[in-house]
Amino acid sequence: MCAKSIAKTILFLLLVTQVGCANLLPRSKAVTESPWEEYEAAKASYDNIIVGKTTVEDLQKLGFDIKSSPNIKILNYLDIAAMLQGLPSKDLDPGLQACLRARSDCRAYVFEPKRNYSKRVGNFWLDIFNFKRKTHETGWRFRALVVFVNHHVAYKLSSGEPKIDQMTDQVNPLGPLQAPSDIFTKALF
Repeated sequence: MCAKSIAKTILFLLLVTQVGCANLLPRSKAVTESPWEEYEAAKASYDNIIVGKTTVEDLQKLGFDIKSSPNIKILNYLDIAAMLQGLPSKDLDPGLQACLRARSDCRAYVFEPKRNYSKRVGNFWLDIFNFKRKTHETGWRFRALVVFVNHHVAYKLSSGEPKIDQMTDQVNPLGPLQAPSDIFTKALF
């Protein structure tokens, strides 16, 4: 009778641990703070930048604040020249030509707002023992290059990924023995 109770208790505990194990898998979130929750909103603000007209103050009102935006890159004319290396100057956009001529009166800003979510999915036990790991990544990334000559936008360019939805499936047939160097590194540090 006691053995039956112990067996039922063990079976019950095994079932309980199986139900909530997926919630124990790692997940992460990478967000570059910005006024935009979605790619389309960032793109719409970017589309309102008018070459030859938009000023730094106008840019701030559109959400591209050069003073408080996190992770902004500031480029000078030499950085831009290095990016354009190998392109004939006659083929460059007039705004970029003006930037290179203006030298110290030219500056550029690269804004990279993003929302990136990563979640491991699948079997908890296969994941924890490194036999099989599935990771689902979702979100968006936007990148805007805005070049100023003196006080007005001379050139703008955007790129990005409007919808990230990617599944990574990693299989290690030897499980925890697959990468022994990781085991030793973790044990030492």
